[in-house]
Amino acid sequence: MDVLVVDLTHGGVIIAIKLAELNYFNNIYAYDLYGTLKNQDKKRLLRNNIILINDINELNKNNNELLISYPIHSPLKPNKIRERINRHRGLNLTHHETVKFILKQWKRLEKISVIEVTGVKGKTTTVSLLKSILKNHNLLILTSLGASLTLNNETISLKKNISINPASILQTVELADKIINQSSDELVIRRKDDYKIAIFESSLGTTGFGDIGVLTNIIENYKIANNTSNAQSAKEQVFNNEHVVIDYYTLINFYPEKIGREKLNSFKLKDDNDGANLIATKIKYDLETSEIEINYANIKTIHGNELNGELTVETFAFGEHHVLNVLGAITTALTLEIDEKTIKKGLRNFKPVEGRSSIKFKDNIKIIEEINPGLNVKAIEKTFDSFEDLNNYSIILGGKYGITCEEINETELSKLLDKLIYEQDGCDLTLVDELGENIVNKMENKVNFYNDYIKAREIAIKKGKDILFIYRSNYSQINKR
Repeated sequence: MDVLVVDLTHGGVIIAIKLAELNYFNNIYAYDLYGTLKNQDKKRLLRNNIILINDINELNKNNNELLISYPIHSPLKPNKIRERINRHRGLNLTHHETVKFILKQWKRLEKISVIEVTGVKGKTTTVSLLKSILKNHNLLILTSLGASLTLNNETISLKKNISINPASILQTVELADKIINQSSDELVIRRKDDYKIAIFESSLGTTGFGDIGVLTNIIENYKIANNTSNAQSAKEQVFNNEHVVIDYYTLINFYPEKIGREKLNSFKLKDDNDGANLIATKIKYDLETSEIEINYANIKTIHGNELNGELTVETFAFGEHHVLNVLGAITTALTLEIDEKTIKKGLRNFKPVEGRSSIKFKDNIKIIEEINPGLNVKAIEKTFDSFEDLNNYSIILGGKYGITCEEINETELSKLLDKLIYEQDGCDLTLVDELGENIVNKMENKVNFYNDYIKAREIAIKKGKDILFIYRSNYSQINKR
């Protein structure tokens, strides 16, 4: 069997090399769909005897079975490729599914509890919540904040700037193995123990290798693959995992056919319909520590048991979307059969992800930050809904483009901001940076605009009101603090 790896921009280089290292296939071809292949990566591919092609039609030279590995958001679909080259025998695997195939050949994680986390929003925060709950466990973590290994309460950063595409899971496992197999006397941690739990954040779905697949939400079903697919379709891969933890409203609105699936645990806020396994029945919101009362029933665990009970937790969660992240983390922890005492302690000690949802103080002014590379209109709307009276705040909103594959809907955002000004008479709103410049020209109402968010913040501080700072960016890219 031959292999074609499509798209060398989103982890395809790593996937092609790892497939070659298996010594399982006849020929491995790599197609640079977007023309972004770096020279050093080209050399790596050639060293591994991978054949680079410039045109798909080069593959019609033989009739071997062909495995096509492609990112789920690729505009070039396997059926189109097969039609062009007349090679119809073989498998089509997304990059996520290809990573699962490689992991199964490695057998590296067979005795490890693997959790895969995907969703439109809340992925990184959910992983961080789980990390806090599982603080005393040996952990391998991959998030948009980086890859890390924790053994015997010592944490080692494996890589800071790392993508959350599926190929990064392979990279993270290999980086951890290099550390574990070291025997240097300079190493703080002795290698008698291995990590017992691995948590991988992944964009656009999961590999399906996990004991638990977590789908935080689909608050916006954005288009992918040149508008030929969407987030709902991509994230359906979460159901390939053995157990699934999912937001209840995402389940009933996007995957109603999955209701009743064995080994599925759902979570939600209290309403008239009690359909979920875990429900927040009462919430006392506070900007620093909120109290959440929870009932749960028929939680299916990875050990084949069912759990029922109730608990009250205290943690950082000043809005509905934050609470849902907490509920997802609790449901996942219960699916692992983590005891309530450990869950409560972990959530009580949870520190919000720096920049994502955090509170700072400057000159006695409270600055609430919501910084996220995938910020979209729904997320901004939910942030506004978290505050009873936004007139008490100076709102600064803006950010960058090209941070993620998903861009923000400027028209919808301008409508939301005009609505905010209409409903909140006297609302103090300032737009900043690239995003702000585009939005200010689309709004009906006149608002302040500054290229530099630092200047906007300095002006807001002088007004004496607290600040709500909503910014579309990676936190690490905000380097003027």
